Amino acid sequence: MLKGIHPLLGPDLLHAIRTMGHGDDIVIADANFPSSSLGPKVIRADGVDAVAMTEAILLHMPLDTFVPDAAWRMEVVGDPAAVPEVCVEFQNLVNRLAGDFPIRTVERFAFYEMARNASYIVATTEFRLYGNIILKKGVVHPHEVFRG
Repeated sequence: MLKGIHPLLGPDLLHAIRTMGHGDDIVIADANFPSSSLGPKVIRADGVDAVAMTEAILLHMPLDTFVPDAAWRMEVVGDPAAVPEVCVEFQNLVNRLAGDFPIRTVERFAFYEMARNASYIVATTEFRLYGNIILKKGVVHPHEVFRG
């Protein structure tokens, strides 16, 4: 255990978000997502839902403010206007922890293509459908760095 580090962030995930650079993407994926077949390194988060994992990551990782969009979710197949409850929870978390970043919707196969280019995929056991989000890492400013 470490002080000040969210307990859901194990060593592999801490390493991942620490080594990611500005503009790198991380996918937080639900239990149905094809995590292991897309290419990026997969970090297992069994027993954890996607919302809790997103919260843990956003407590330590800023979103990118230098691009128009820094967060995406998968569009509901056959109903592009639908916003599943899990996605409402994602948006509330982003608003609370990262600021005014609208989560953009992306068609299913385009979302998979974006995930192929991510630095990491965190495979959760989120059982709610469409419980997937991609986050683009931003810059950590000097005043946010630990100064012990």
